[in-house]
Amino acid sequence: MSAIKYVVEGGHTLSGSIEPAGNKNAALPIIAAALLTRHRVTLHNVPRIRDTETLVELVRSVGAAADWTDANTLEIEATEVRAEELDPVLCANIRASILLAGPVLARCGRVVLPPPGGDVIGRRRVDTHFLAFEQLGATVSATDRYEFSASRLRGADVFLDEPSVTGTENALMAAVAAEGTTVLRNAASEPHVQDLAQFLVAMGARIEGIGTNTMVVHGGASLGPATHRIGPDHIEVGSFIGLAAVTRSALRVTRAGVQHLRAIRMGFDRLGILCQVDGEDLVIPADQPREIRPDLGGHVPKLEDQPWPAFPADLMSIAIVTATQCEGLVLMHEKMFESRLFFVDKLVGMGARIVLCDPHRVLVSGPSRLRGATVESPDIRAGMAMLLAAMCAEGTSTIHNARQIERGYERIDQRLNALGARITRIVD
Repeated sequence: MSAIKYVVEGGHTLSGSIEPAGNKNAALPIIAAALLTRHRVTLHNVPRIRDTETLVELVRSVGAAADWTDANTLEIEATEVRAEELDPVLCANIRASILLAGPVLARCGRVVLPPPGGDVIGRRRVDTHFLAFEQLGATVSATDRYEFSASRLRGADVFLDEPSVTGTENALMAAVAAEGTTVLRNAASEPHVQDLAQFLVAMGARIEGIGTNTMVVHGGASLGPATHRIGPDHIEVGSFIGLAAVTRSALRVTRAGVQHLRAIRMGFDRLGILCQVDGEDLVIPADQPREIRPDLGGHVPKLEDQPWPAFPADLMSIAIVTATQCEGLVLMHEKMFESRLFFVDKLVGMGARIVLCDPHRVLVSGPSRLRGATVESPDIRAGMAMLLAAMCAEGTSTIHNARQIERGYERIDQRLNALGARITRIVD
């Protein structure tokens, strides 16, 4: 596979409008859920990124037909599904491969999965999936691969041991196919989980409590054809807020899914970045305070991620880069992944004033004048954060391993260049 790098000329102000791509974290489980029905499913606004392309290949490998009928429209028809061991090479590329467990188990009574891959940002446990499947009547075996089997799935009162997004999605898909009623407690409720649930309803599933931490699924309903549009990616919207802030630009994010942005806007507001809602659009003015707001009594504030609807973990890397361009001191606390913050050494090398307190916390003092540098993208979100840093830095930066960025952001170089960025994509 060819290497990709971005050469970025920093210091340019952007302007114009940009529409977020479809939410990749909704598209992935929805593509998997299409295997639950024998009928044709049409999905619109699917992001054409590496992760979705890889999952489409995995869907085809179990016997489903999957075709792109337009730039971002995907049709899937799973008349037959085979219970074959999934391709370990493809599974190693994306964590979302584990989302096939629920649908294939429901259709075939058995599924064998190699361990999923994905970003190297710390341990990402899969125990929640196993425990949920067991409560729904499946037998689980975990050695060098994961094996699930069930002659039939039965509804149950399931308490998830953590509000895992993919664990909730897998349990939800299995519960739709199970006989009887399932109650999912301590469920994740992120926008992409809600999008999956709405897609399942469109196919004929009966689900109560969508958007809450307790969902009731009346399983066993016959699932039919469906047409569904993937919602906007709120993480991409947050990335654009940070982009406008660090480049001191005025941007309009169209069809931004503003109903899901309250915690994100509050987080950036703490950094002195204010946004305005205009109908379905989010407007980020160029003129911003960019002053980190201290806690009462003048104490150092803290921005931390938490399960939805709080500030999302996937935006912490973006928020850290944004804080380097704001006046004041802030403690950033990333609670979920113990390796996600290690990318800050690259920012320090560019001139940022950051202290890595421990694997989960960094102290950022801004504003800092960043200098162009040669860096590498360690994961999707840190890669996008490095792109933001390069765009506000003095001089030219080179970002290696840009394929990581493209796993989560569709044609990001072209879309940002249309706003005035200077990004050259080079394939080695």
